[in-house]
Amino acid sequence: MTCALVDPAVTYPFRGFNMVREGFAHVPQYLLPAGYVFRVYRDGDDQEWTRLHKAADPFIDIKDELFEDQYGAHRDALPDRMWFVDTDDDTTVASISAWWETGPHVANDRGRIHWVVVHPDHQRRGLSKPMMTKAMARLAQSHSATILGTSSGRPWAVKVYLDFGFLPDGDQLADPQILQAWQDVQSVINHPVLAAFLAEG
Repeated sequence: MTCALVDPAVTYPFRGFNMVREGFAHVPQYLLPAGYVFRVYRDGDDQEWTRLHKAADPFIDIKDELFEDQYGAHRDALPDRMWFVDTDDDTTVASISAWWETGPHVANDRGRIHWVVVHPDHQRRGLSKPMMTKAMARLAQSHSATILGTSSGRPWAVKVYLDFGFLPDGDQLADPQILQAWQDVQSVINHPVLAAFLAEG
């Protein structure tokens, strides 16, 4: 998840890492709050997507060509795998995509929760979890597992992902900097699942 400003609790150097989930059993189910609706990608939403990310992301310099770099090779998949959240007055305020790790037709390829964003004016209104429910349902149709990338600079996004059954990517934990990043996140969110995971490691 993104936020307009760096969380004041993040006093440590932040580092990117992956989270993984095996299977899709017991995915939490959330509905959008009143006043918001989902819609699928439609022509011209490149600009809406870019606008949202420029407004919301404090860590990444969002270039105008980023959407094309990330999605341009598979535009035909966008109406099936990308959603936006609109207000009742048709203002677009959030987006998520249920993408893939390697390719749309690779056997046993993991799905990917990709480029989650909520406009700063609409954060902390209960949008992120319904967006995750929506994207996870689509991934379950085509994949047996899923992955996402985030960072220790987004501790409350990490909490949402932990609540949805994602765990730190064990393949990365041999890197002491990644392990420290997870410990830093835990110092902010104090999540029981993450505490148990780190204790086992």
